[in-house]
Amino acid sequence: MPEAPVGLVLLAAGRGTRFGPEPKLLARLDGEPLVRHAAAAALAATTLASGLGPVVAVLGHAEPEVRAALRGLPLTLVRNPAYADGMATSLRAGLAALPDAVEGAIVLLGDMPRIGAGLLVRLAGAFREAAAGGAPAPAAVVPVRAGRRGNPVLLNRRLLADGLSSLAGDRGAGPLLAARSDVLEVPVEEAGILLDVDTPAALAGLGGTAR
Repeated sequence: MPEAPVGLVLLAAGRGTRFGPEPKLLARLDGEPLVRHAAAAALAATTLASGLGPVVAVLGHAEPEVRAALRGLPLTLVRNPAYADGMATSLRAGLAALPDAVEGAIVLLGDMPRIGAGLLVRLAGAFREAAAGGAPAPAAVVPVRAGRRGNPVLLNRRLLADGLSSLAGDRGAGPLLAARSDVLEVPVEEAGILLDVDTPAALAGLGGTAR
């Protein structure tokens, strides 16, 4: 039986106001724009396991510059003209751009550069294994480290369709999942699931620099 297809959505549309006037996702880390790290991890995951992909990147703030930062990568680029209304609009735009056959979607944040491809493969595997043998698929698969839920999160597009369509604001799917008992938590060791770059100080802590 073929594996349930799992797509990937990279949210790269936000303004990142806490970072300052410069576009956060264009800051440099390890010689690359910040946003390119998450994109590269997503694409690497598609080469490690079957049934993963496509990778959709949602753009908004500083769109021409972010688009240029992702040049050369085999991504599906989607523009969200309503990005200023919050993360929920970008999440909906990214999910809508995935093929209908995609049952699960791993949602990555463009400001989380320490997510590895192996973790993404593991989340997809946990989603498929949970539904093996006819068992109900979980609403989401969430990585957990030291008792804390992190990102990225895999969302069940079928089970959450109604709730996802009504999301608003800047909190993504968090409020939707908080009220559910069918979220699968996967213990991990990767500190990167709790590490996002919101400020120049956070970037400096990783050895990165502004443009």
